[in-house]
Amino acid sequence: MDVLKYGIDKAQVYFRLGNLYFDSGDLSRAEYAYQRAIQEDPKHASAHHNLGVVYRRQGKISQSVKMLKKARRLEIRYPRRVELTPEQKSFARRLALPMLAVPVLALVLILLLIYLLSRLI
Repeated sequence: MDVLKYGIDKAQVYFRLGNLYFDSGDLSRAEYAYQRAIQEDPKHASAHHNLGVVYRRQGKISQSVKMLKKARRLEIRYPRRVELTPEQKSFARRLALPMLAVPVLALVLILLLIYLLSRLI
């Protein structure tokens, strides 16, 4: 666990460790790792979800339901940030200017129409 000394996101390290233990079938260590991830980051929805899955596999149904419900609430309250690829960022930048120009142009036309109507009266 030397990686924890280097300031890396501890919750993520424990979460991934839990995934490794789960995949190897070591449910008790997976449970511990997910619990530690939750201690480090109580908003870690995926750790709550995976802990719920571990509890279900262990036959702890009420704890499983509780964790899975909490994971769902956390996912709704704190959605994951989606990181765009460089291509997606470039596309968004190219699209942003025309999208901003439309309302500005509409406003200019409305003001011009108001000005012309005021000159007629």
